[in-house]
Amino acid sequence: MKHRPPPSQQLSFASYEFAQKKRVTRREKFLAEMEQVVPWARLEALIEPKYPSGGRVGRQPIGVPRMLRMYFLQQWFGLADEALEDAIYDSQSMRQFVGIDLAREAVPDATTLLKFRRLLEEHGLTAKLFEGINAHLAERGLLLREGTMVDATIIAAPPSTKNKDKARDPEMHQAKKGNEWHFGMKAHIGADADSGLVHSLHTTAANESDVAHTHEVLHGQESMAFVDAGYTGVDKRAEIVQAQAEGRIRSDIEWSVAVRRSQIAKMAEGTVKTLTKALERVKAQIRARVEHPFHVVKNLFHYKKVRYKGLAKNEAQLYSLFGLANLVMAKKRLLDLAPQGIGAP
Repeated sequence: MKHRPPPSQQLSFASYEFAQKKRVTRREKFLAEMEQVVPWARLEALIEPKYPSGGRVGRQPIGVPRMLRMYFLQQWFGLADEALEDAIYDSQSMRQFVGIDLAREAVPDATTLLKFRRLLEEHGLTAKLFEGINAHLAERGLLLREGTMVDATIIAAPPSTKNKDKARDPEMHQAKKGNEWHFGMKAHIGADADSGLVHSLHTTAANESDVAHTHEVLHGQESMAFVDAGYTGVDKRAEIVQAQAEGRIRSDIEWSVAVRRSQIAKMAEGTVKTLTKALERVKAQIRARVEHPFHVVKNLFHYKKVRYKGLAKNEAQLYSLFGLANLVMAKKRLLDLAPQGIGAP
């Protein structure tokens, strides 16, 4: 049965006026699509066992459906707790998505959202939400397991020491990329080679090498892995050899590693060089899909800088962001499946 937002008894005048307007905004369209593609019932069931029950004295806890919608709004639009509270008051489309009628109730305040986010972090629920979303996609044939693309991106952290502690975040570090230095953390991902959807996530400080954490983002069933030139020699890494010996990674996995441009430039002109260039173009076209999740998280969800101190809190948020990014990337296919009766439960 299709899951619906918390019901309202009767439309207020503002809600009726909003429903009668002629133009559908991009935000309204996006939220309507997300209402259809997010597997609400599955995700709410993951949170319910850890969520406070309503049998206590005093103010009763706000239901999981409403809090989960508020949390997702925060991730989609890159808003702080207080900013989200203000945005819901300002936006009828957001209030409609959450299921709030200001004629009858107030918007849950920023402190309530903060407590909900901390509950998700404390119980590792964002990782479970990520897994739940991927299970939903896999059931619809959108997440395959034959090949994996591996890549990493640096996410900046505040480098300033003009704060209460007079120091930078001790869990973040600086790293040089090209001719520029970056301070922050690194998100390593494994993405499905066919769809580009992210199936694995691992976070480190920015100064950790990409290749040293390849084994962290392989699910173990892939027969082929696609990586850029920065992963040269990955098949001989001690971590990979050990994972293969323990059966966590297939021993016959085929590594598609990009050849460094400097090596191609040194090759003599001729058939071999021409064929090598053509092969590298094909490999690059496959690997290009791994950039799409980074684009969604950084540019569409506005996550270009870390929001919190420490790796653990930021990793918890990244699980939510990449899970929601998967839904955005698979949105069209999920919507196409919905009329056949196999949409989001």
